[in-house]
Amino acid sequence: MSDPVRSIRIGTMVKVAPNHDPAEMIRALSGYGFESYQLFFWRSLAGHDLGRLADSVQAALEGTDALISSVGIFGNPLEEDELDRETRAAWGALIDMAPRFGCSLVTGFTGRLRGWPLRDSLPRYREVFEPLADRAASRGVRLAFENCAMDGNWASGDWNIAIDPDAWALMFDALPAAHLGLEWEPCHQMLALIDPLPQIEAWAPRLFHIHGKDASMRPDRIRQRGILGAAPVGYHRTPGFGDSDWTAIISELRRVGFEGSIDIEGWHDPVYRDALEMTGQVAALNHLKTCRGGDFVPNPEGL
Repeated sequence: MSDPVRSIRIGTMVKVAPNHDPAEMIRALSGYGFESYQLFFWRSLAGHDLGRLADSVQAALEGTDALISSVGIFGNPLEEDELDRETRAAWGALIDMAPRFGCSLVTGFTGRLRGWPLRDSLPRYREVFEPLADRAASRGVRLAFENCAMDGNWASGDWNIAIDPDAWALMFDALPAAHLGLEWEPCHQMLALIDPLPQIEAWAPRLFHIHGKDASMRPDRIRQRGILGAAPVGYHRTPGFGDSDWTAIISELRRVGFEGSIDIEGWHDPVYRDALEMTGQVAALNHLKTCRGGDFVPNPEGL
């Protein structure tokens, strides 16, 4: 019998970098109970042959019931530095190769014209992503943009347009294709003093992938120093150690019909890091599974 609890899988992210074998990392993680993995690149494909990489990753998954939820490329595909051009090329290559990894989702930042107001990036966004969206549609692939501001705002920034709901509305007006959506996480909303929970219903058709990252807020600092002070008003946290109500988040995701993965984004927690990284991630994995409803219990016949 299929397990409807796992219609929302709980996994983690695995970085693909030079001289780093993600297949080995998946093998090392396989005993902890992760149900999915997002493979992600930073700014380029790091010299990896995607065909070989896909084959090695699929071999590492053999004998488990885990899967690759998505492949990601995080950089600025709208600009023209060498690494920006590599990011843009990587979007196309990953769209072509996503099915080889067993997934149909490619994620990343939209990019942005550096130092310009957010609206000024929209024509370039459409110029770059309209052909990529067509390419993705022809291969049955969806594209999702992470909602991290990367220290940008509406006046200036780098990296990303998809920083808040007003920007999302502009993006999806410029390119309304239904296979373009969001890689959403509550952390970035909380740090912007936005309640993340209502966004799930409001943006349900655009929620394609969830990053499992939380935040701990410091209302005392907000009251005393405001949001522009020297001290941060909140911290990125591993799920279960922050302020998010993941039971409510997952319940709302189920209610609106989301099916996919919540992949834990580690390496940000100021406490569960370094030697405590996997301690924090496995605690988050188990916490999210509990918030998801625990183990599947089939209904008695006739119920």
